[in-house]
Amino acid sequence: MTAYSDIALTPAIIDLQEQKGSRTLFGDTTSQGQGEPHHLESMEIEMLTTRDSFYLASVSETRWPYVQHRGGERGFIKVLDEYTIGWTERYGNRQYLGTGNISANGRVAAILVDYPSRSRLKLFGTATYHPEPSPELLAKLDGEGSRNDGAITVEVLATDWNCPKHITPRFTEEQIDARTRSLQARIVELEQELAETIAGRNGCS
Repeated sequence: MTAYSDIALTPAIIDLQEQKGSRTLFGDTTSQGQGEPHHLESMEIEMLTTRDSFYLASVSETRWPYVQHRGGERGFIKVLDEYTIGWTERYGNRQYLGTGNISANGRVAAILVDYPSRSRLKLFGTATYHPEPSPELLAKLDGEGSRNDGAITVEVLATDWNCPKHITPRFTEEQIDARTRSLQARIVELEQELAETIAGRNGCS
């Protein structure tokens, strides 16, 4: 059983797997749900540090899950060491729902999606909210400035890559521009050649 499964597979989930006939795909170890620090691998680091958004789930004191979108410039998630990631918080609607949950219960889950390549990374971790992060932490997060509303660090406990099934490829304007730049240049070149040909036929010089 993987570290991710050890956290994720509760008795109720195991029972349902047995009912659906998929239990043999996931081993026979009973979930302990604790987790140990996970050593981030190169593919995971690449995924984490090239995102411009992801989805973060936390748990309230009344045991309700809360999922929110976290976004920023590409690469706003930083790898602080081999087990820890972090980012600066940005001012939003100032409800502090996820941040408050983390302050009371640090257990979080996240999902990161690279839509063009249809790849998806999930993780479990223990998060800490830093309402007044130290200058050293801010420097590591590239978070100096007035837009910051504290910082979040996450000790990663487990990760898992999902299959690409049902992920619809999506592209940002920047990605589309990069992929079509050579075509756009070729169109300009052909238009210029066409204009010169027409001008020559009309006897223009």
